[in-house]
Amino acid sequence: MIENPPPCPKCSCEYTYEMNALVVCPECGHEWVPAEGSTGDADGDGRRVVKDSVGNVLQDGDTVVVVKALKVKGSPSGIKAGTKVRNIRLVDGVDGHDIDCKVDGFGAMQLKSSVVKKG
Repeated sequence: MIENPPPCPKCSCEYTYEMNALVVCPECGHEWVPAEGSTGDADGDGRRVVKDSVGNVLQDGDTVVVVKALKVKGSPSGIKAGTKVRNIRLVDGVDGHDIDCKVDGFGAMQLKSSVVKKG
């Protein structure tokens, strides 16, 4: 039995559960066989894999689009959905912020991969 089943590879739901030899996602219904000794966060070489909100793999230098409006401390407006962010850099950030970038009009900041999609 798996102590902590991995999140769903399709919808990133954290509430997956084990059913016989499969892991099942209660939100989207996706079923898969978990890889032996894998947490789902690394590829075959042991490097960390960062995915966007729809499951596309992100790499350094990609352009992404913000999918929902984000509040920014010290800014009256925040970042609007649809804002393009160019030349991202993947980092091991704090509290799930795994993208380091410069947003036009806001400057350097870190974003979560769950609020962007590859564009």
